[in-house]
Amino acid sequence: MNNKIIIQILIIFLLTGFINNSYSINQYDTIPNNKQKIKHEIIRECEDSIKQDLKNQIIYLYGNSSVKYGSLKITASNIIINWKKNTISAIGTLDSLGNIIGDPILYEGEQSFKAKEIIYNLETRKCIVKNIIKQEGEGYIHGLKVKKMENDIMYLKKGEYTTCNAEHPHYSIRSNKIKIIPNEKIITGPAYLTVFNIPTPLFLPFGYFPNTNKKSSGIIIPSYGESANLGFFLKDGGYYFTLNNYMDLSIKGDIYTKGSASIKSNLRYKKRYKYNGNINLSYANIINSEKGFPDYSIKKDFFIRWNHQQDPKSNPLINFSANVNAGTSTFHRNNTFNNANDYLSNTFTSNINFTKRWEGTPFSLSSSLGHNQNTQTHIVNLTLPDITFSMNKIFPFKKKQGYQKKNWYDNIGVRYNLNTKNQVSTVDSLLFHKSSLANFRNGMRHNIPISASFKILKNFTFSQNINISERWYLNQIHKEWNGTKIITDTINKFTRGGDFNISSSINTKIYGITQFQKGKIAAIRHVLTPNLSFNLNPGYGDAKYGFYKSVQSDTLGNTQVYSIMENGIYGSPRKNRSGNITLNLSNIFGMKIRNRKDTITEIKKIQIIENLNINSSYNVFADSMKFSYINLNLRTKFFNKFNITYSATFDPYIITENGRQNNLEIFTNKRLARFKNSNTSISFNLNQKKRLENKDNEKTTNNIPWNLNINYTHSVNKGTNINSEEIKNQTIGFSGNIKITPKWKIGFNSGYEFTDQSNQEWWKKFSYTSIDVYRDLHCWEMLFHWIPTGYQRSYVITIRVKADILKDLKLERRKDWIAPDFN
Repeated sequence: MNNKIIIQILIIFLLTGFINNSYSINQYDTIPNNKQKIKHEIIRECEDSIKQDLKNQIIYLYGNSSVKYGSLKITASNIIINWKKNTISAIGTLDSLGNIIGDPILYEGEQSFKAKEIIYNLETRKCIVKNIIKQEGEGYIHGLKVKKMENDIMYLKKGEYTTCNAEHPHYSIRSNKIKIIPNEKIITGPAYLTVFNIPTPLFLPFGYFPNTNKKSSGIIIPSYGESANLGFFLKDGGYYFTLNNYMDLSIKGDIYTKGSASIKSNLRYKKRYKYNGNINLSYANIINSEKGFPDYSIKKDFFIRWNHQQDPKSNPLINFSANVNAGTSTFHRNNTFNNANDYLSNTFTSNINFTKRWEGTPFSLSSSLGHNQNTQTHIVNLTLPDITFSMNKIFPFKKKQGYQKKNWYDNIGVRYNLNTKNQVSTVDSLLFHKSSLANFRNGMRHNIPISASFKILKNFTFSQNINISERWYLNQIHKEWNGTKIITDTINKFTRGGDFNISSSINTKIYGITQFQKGKIAAIRHVLTPNLSFNLNPGYGDAKYGFYKSVQSDTLGNTQVYSIMENGIYGSPRKNRSGNITLNLSNIFGMKIRNRKDTITEIKKIQIIENLNINSSYNVFADSMKFSYINLNLRTKFFNKFNITYSATFDPYIITENGRQNNLEIFTNKRLARFKNSNTSISFNLNQKKRLENKDNEKTTNNIPWNLNINYTHSVNKGTNINSEEIKNQTIGFSGNIKITPKWKIGFNSGYEFTDQSNQEWWKKFSYTSIDVYRDLHCWEMLFHWIPTGYQRSYVITIRVKADILKDLKLERRKDWIAPDFN
């Protein structure tokens, strides 16, 4: 067969146009005129067929087709390659129902987008796209006609920007002209907001949307609302600053039409494997009433929060942490609207800690600055600083490892603690006054605990402890009678006071079990742990020690005893000696039950009472009423849901109209003790657990649609004498959430006090109550926060976009009835 015949057969074969599966062509060989224009090999694939028009240099690909050209890839139901124009065209096709399927998708590097039609020029690397849908960061770009330039910049005609991933978005910002600079920004011309394809009056002269993972600074849009006492307001408006890769800062403010204003800043910082934290500063100037009126006043509030955590990996031997919460006592009452924890808290504490350990030694050092503040009493306690040097327990008499013989003294352990602190307590209004700074108390304490434990008679454990303490102060108290009153002076003189105490204890465990051969119950088990201890504290009230002195207290010549270290931060050595013999009985009750499954019987263990503890003591050195109260504590759980705790106190001595008397109940009223007070707490959590359901042989999981937490407390107090009125208190607190549908969720938090108060309406007995409603609107969300009663009565309605990039696109309505607290 000659070459002419072979060429004719190949031409006929190509013209038939049916070449299935994968086919590639090298354009250097096929189109020699374009050698300088087409730089990469083109790889084409299709599932149906390829048809070639050699005369017009056009190739048609049918059925799930794709074309690869360098880093470019285009997929579509139909693709046309035109060598004369150096273009690739891609479109979808209609199915039997008239729906378009196989829409074109263009992939280039890490970018991709979907469209109805794509025309790509191989020479200029420019692209024209119709009806594009392209994801850019958190957002999506829709465009009627798009031109893609060689540098990947895209120009859209009649486009829209949204964060909704639906094919027909629920909202969008529309503009006739949109420019996309990949990994940088999206810019629009005049734009307007549409919701459900309906134009809204919200018009923008231009649009700018960041399109990068890099941080950027920008304006924080405020919300607006109304306060019944402060007027209309703009809230939480300000500016966000990107400082560097490790820190950012936001500054926000509130302003009210009646003159009140506030400002708050939040500095965040984080360095991986090193540390992280934030500093929040807030200041508010709250104005009540109008100038010239008698109730006109101004309240200045501030609050500081600082949280700092060091990563343990940065330095395992040194650690620094901070948790600071400090400010005026009325700040959260006047300025916190949505945070129940801050509003309900009346105590704020702060700690700044530094710790250092020495590797290979038992020694460590810690230093802290502390702050404690009560917003009801307005008392502030400052500790500046508190330093502790400690030695972990060592066994000085223990032989080296490998030594076989063991002696009783091998178990003797010794620890050491040195603590020094500087502390002052004052009211918050005088915190920075020089009179408060002059009242700092300070001192140093050394503590050496020595302990050992031994086994005796196989089943008993005997423990012995000796604790030696030494207090050092730089001053002491001296009191004198001047003829009319006692004068107290502080003398700058080094003062020391040492004491010690000894305690011994012996304990064991006693097991009891009752078995049943038949029935549901297989056995009942009781574990009793008795502990008998003796604690001796010598007294140092004798004048020979010099710790306690006498001073005349009135004109009749009566005297009183005082300690020269009564203002000492670590107290004084004990004045009167005591020797307490304490008996503690700890009980655990369990049960084994039979659970029959077919022919197999399983034994299941359950706890009836997790702990029942009874204790009391006897002071052998007391002059009278040597027995202490009898305390009972019980803890158990039912059905892994109900947590029950009960505590009660019983008095072995009788009471009369004059109070407690030195006569035992057992001899007077023929009973062991008298009930004094009790407290009962019952809490439980109910929820619908996730469970698997088998539907059509497919397992599906149900989500938890609801959750309920309830806490009930009941307390009883009999009073201090026989005529005292019994006081009872009952409260119930409840919180939870209900997921009505996959998109609706309701949360609530409240409580109620059952104590009778004749002058109080029933609705005032409710504690802090809040109701939260959440609705998932696909790309939007709705939140409703309502406090129906109480001092912070208010509501907030918010409808906002979920995506962070457009979080300021929201509609918010606030209203409150809060009257500022000027106490």
